[in-house]
Amino acid sequence: MIRWPSVPSGDQLRPTAWLDGLRGFAAFLVYFHHNQAWAHLHHSQNQWFENAWGFHGEYWLSAFHGIRMFFSGGHYAVATFFVISGYVLSTSILRKIHRGDYDGLARNLSSALFRRWIRLFLPVLATTFLWMTSWHALGWCVRPFVRQENYAAELAKWFGEVKNYMFIYDDNPFPWLYWNLHTWSIPFEFRGSMAIYTVTLGLASATKTARIFCSLALMFYFMYMVEAWYLSFFLAGMLICDLDLMAEANDLPLPLEAFRQKVKPHKVAFYTGCFVVSVLLGGVPLANDSFEQFKTEPLWGYIAFLKPAPLKQHKWFYLFWAATLLVISVPRIPWLKAFFNSRFCQYLGRVSYSLYLVHGPLIWTVGNIVYQVVGFEKDGENDSFWNLLPLPKGGPMGFEPAFWIAQLVVMPATFWVANIVTVTMDEPSVRLAKWAFDQIKA
Repeated sequence: MIRWPSVPSGDQLRPTAWLDGLRGFAAFLVYFHHNQAWAHLHHSQNQWFENAWGFHGEYWLSAFHGIRMFFSGGHYAVATFFVISGYVLSTSILRKIHRGDYDGLARNLSSALFRRWIRLFLPVLATTFLWMTSWHALGWCVRPFVRQENYAAELAKWFGEVKNYMFIYDDNPFPWLYWNLHTWSIPFEFRGSMAIYTVTLGLASATKTARIFCSLALMFYFMYMVEAWYLSFFLAGMLICDLDLMAEANDLPLPLEAFRQKVKPHKVAFYTGCFVVSVLLGGVPLANDSFEQFKTEPLWGYIAFLKPAPLKQHKWFYLFWAATLLVISVPRIPWLKAFFNSRFCQYLGRVSYSLYLVHGPLIWTVGNIVYQVVGFEKDGENDSFWNLLPLPKGGPMGFEPAFWIAQLVVMPATFWVANIVTVTMDEPSVRLAKWAFDQIKA
């Protein structure tokens, strides 16, 4: 029998539980982003969410500053995933460095390095394998996919793609996996993890000041000198964690301690300002990668010059600051930290990885049918289901009653499958990785 994943009560939460809640809520934003985009594909309406408010005279409420996060906040969420991972992966390692426990550091790094591949890639392999197999076992295939002529050919194609997908030194800048395009970020997670383990080991004997400056230099290098922007996100999370641990021990370098004391009387106001800036930058237009168009987007054109020259996708520079400021501000704003520590967000955090992996297939199956049934049009699609249950689609785009009533079916179905995957694939992969390491260690 499949059990429902439990979440700890308030008095059982870890000090960094807010990071779990933030990651879960970010996964929820990805879910809404992709569902809104899919329902509004007709006539490219989805791009109106992702262009700046006022672009070409279009003033949609769903594209307004801050509000747009709930309609096109998927990349803001992924950027936040990367910074959170940098923080979480380095916490235990940095604690040992601060204590001078280098034997413990070696054991920790050995275990983390061994387990990381299994923990990240096994759920991806399992879900894409079952999704791909279902096309042939059930005799179906859904848009936008094309099924191979037989299962053997499908299996060969799947194996050919996943072996390259999991190879972190592949030259492909974006590792798309055909059966679930949303998993492009997982190889970046693995690369970022390796960077965290390498940098923390390399700087283990450095002074705290040297570690800070080296971290900043590496972040600058990956963002401004080469196009490895995602590593800057992970290192930002690591640096935030390092500074938090120093502050916890009252061991910040003097200039930073002086800054902290100066801000302290206005702490909530200052970090609320950081949070507002984060949300505004998180709304960077991302309808396409054209920097020339970006320079014409209302307001954004004024800060377009800040983009690093090597960066082909300008959005990641602004999302770097958005995600970094978000992770800095959340634990310092009481009501915001309490929200991410709530049982709702902790539950989202518990199923976040599975939700990220399965929401796409659920959109392409259940969502595709439901959105057609309530009257959302699809170009080039079999319209046998279209408008069987016509629901009102008036009001601002994205706020249509038809979309939100459709969520009464799509959302429970998605979370039901996410729960199953959490219990049968995600959590077992964590246990399997630990068990495998226990079997080989001396």
